[in-house]
Formats: sequence, C-alpha cells, structure tokens
Amino acid sequence: MDSFDTNEIPETGEAHEAHRAHRRRRGLVAGTAAAAILLAIGGGGYAIATAVAASSAAGSASASTNTSELPNQRFFPGSGRDGSNTTGGTTRRASTTTSAVAATAAQKVGVVTIVSVLDFDQNSQAAGTGTIMSSDGLILTNNHVIEGATSIEVTVESTGASYRASVVGSDATDDVAVLQLVGASGLQSATYDTGQAVSVGDGIASVGNAEGTGDLVAATGTVAATGQSITVQGDSVDASESLSNLIEIDADVVSGDSGGPLLDARGEVIGVVTAASSGSSSIVGYAIPISTALGIARQIEAGHASATVTIGYPAFLGVQLVAAGGVGATVGGTLDGTPAAAIGLVAGDTITAIGSVPVASASELSAAIAAHAPRDTVSVTWTDAAGVSHTANATLAEGPAA
Repeated sequence: MDSFDTNEIPETGEAHEAHRAHRRRRGLVAGTAAAAILLAIGGGGYAIATAVAASSAAGSASASTNTSELPNQRFFPGSGRDGSNTTGGTTRRASTTTSAVAATAAQKVGVVTIVSVLDFDQNSQAAGTGTIMSSDGLILTNNHVIEGATSIEVTVESTGASYRASVVGSDATDDVAVLQLVGASGLQSATYDTGQAVSVGDGIASVGNAEGTGDLVAATGTVAATGQSITVQGDSVDASESLSNLIEIDADVVSGDSGGPLLDARGEVIGVVTAASSGSSSIVGYAIPISTALGIARQIEAGHASATVTIGYPAFLGVQLVAAGGVGATVGGTLDGTPAAAIGLVAGDTITAIGSVPVASASELSAAIAAHAPRDTVSVTWTDAAGVSHTANATLAEGPAA
C-alpha cells in the first residue's frame, strides 16, 4: 500500500467529520479518586487530540491507587483519554515495579517504534510502539498511536531500518490497528504466545518507545490482575467507552509505550500495552491480551469491515467545522487541495445535506460522510452567509487514519 497523501485527507478539529466519529477515546482515568489512567503516546506536551490527558474518577473498592501512563506520546497540546478505573477480574497483587532499563537485543527483535504526523501539522506528532506480524511488514499497534495520522514512519529497532507505513485498518473501540510497511521484506517477526494462560504474579517486561525518544526501554514487573475493565471518557461529557478483559501490570509504563509488547518470562508477546494509571508513587499499566489483539488484526488483514473495524482510510470532505446555532454544519474553513475547497465551500457556509441525506449538525455530517468511501462522488448542499443555497458534486478524498 502507498503512504498517505497529505493532499487528500480529512478535516481538522471537528472537520475530520467522517472519521472523527471514531476518534472518541482519548485518555483513561484509573482507580480511586486520585488516580488516572492515561494512554501512553509520546510527545512534547503529551496530550493530543487522541491520546493523553488525565482526570480522576471513582473506581471499585479493589481498584489500584497507583499512577501510570499509557505508552503513546503526542508532541502537541490537546485533550487526552479520560475514564474511570478498573472493575472485575482477579485480585490484585502488591506492586513489584522496578526501574526501566534499555531493552536488550533479544527484546528488540520484532519490535518497531512509530512516529505519526497528525492532522496536517508537521509540528504535531505522536510516538508509539508496535510489533512485526509478518516478514513483509505487517505491524500490530494501538489505534490511538496512529489515529488522525496523515503520515507514519516506522523504524525496525533490531536493524535501524525505517519505512513509510500505511494503515491497513483499525478498530477504535478495541484500540487495535494494523499497518503495512512500504517496501519491506525479510523482517523478523515477533513471537506471539496465544496458548499460555496469563496468571497473577507472572513476571513480565513492557517494552516501548519510552517518552518518544526512539530508544526502546524495558520495564519489568509482574501481572497484578487479569480480566480488568476500564471506562474511558471520550471527547464530550456524554461519550465514553470501555476496554475490557485487560491484563493489569505493575510496570513502569510511560508515554510512548503504547502499542508495544508485553513480554512474558520467555520473551514472547502476551499483550499489547495500551494504558496506564496515574496517581501515586507506583505504576499500574494495562495491556490487551495478545489473542484478542491478533484476532482483530487478522480480521483487518482479511479486509473484513464491521461496526467497529475500519479498513483503510476513511472518506473525507476537507472542511473545518465550528459551533454555531441553527440547523446544519457550519464551516469554519477548508483545507487547501481538498474536495471542499474544490467545490467552493468557504467559512460561514452551512452544509445542509449530503446527497439526499439531510445534515442538521456536525455529527450528522460526520455520519453522512462516513457512509461513503474515498473517491465516491456525492452532492453537497449548503447555504452561504447571504442565505443563498448551492449544490455541487464533490469527489471524496482519503482522510487521516480513523
């Protein structure tokens, strides 16, 4: 697959209408009142429109009060993923977190670091981690590592070779994504352990692109609990999601680690690190069991879209939306070279229909665009600032990763 063309991508802000419907989860918040669960995406200022932001929420009586962050680091300010902490699963074990150290050569095998340029802004980046699924460069990572990306660069840590990457597909609900490296061959894959049961007290190592430096770091610890569920607060107060059946670990998970491998004592991958709590002197991380992540990845690889799985890139129009009263989606601006600019949409216009589908709000515009694929031609109806109605045909482009 070719790398993403930044001249054919979605809107910014609310503008990423079509695929923004998927960009709900930002930061996780864990535990009891003082603890927060965060996505571990790396970047300066750490909070981006997709990854990191802490808040607090009450959790179950057994919830940990430890503090940790998810391994995905974003390099620009923004809102993060907030939610409430864990419920269910096994009883937690006391923390055995130890200091993180440079990953060994063996721990680097099959592991990649990821840098995503986000939302048409070369200064807005996200750093994360992934694992190699195949010798020709299929990569498993978190959706929030590449969410909103207009270009992605992946470095194979065992060799230092870097590749452009495209998005094969993603599942925003379960936080899984699959990438394809452009021109890759002969890569050494990670070893995934899908058959061994994960038990409380098992020794583990979380390997990731800590703080987005590009250097792999390994943080050792133990499995604290299994079968954990976390409620994640979305971008709006009434939007929340949950991640369930997670492995809870006592390990120093930090920004930039998201998508990285959780290794067992044999050095095999048993999970995909995706979140962490924040609140006290010790760290609690969370990982998606590898059998769950690979099941979704295989569905993506096979090209099977579903209610949660998006294959490839979403369609996009290229408008930036602003909050306004009245019916319709009010345009705050358009991106150069996009379908919206080509048909003459400008700030102050109000989009009222896509084809025969009425548009009464920004969310309805998102849904209308999401119902189409890139390169579909749709009629767009809008009213300009003077109240004059217009209709024109637009050929939808490919947007940033969903």
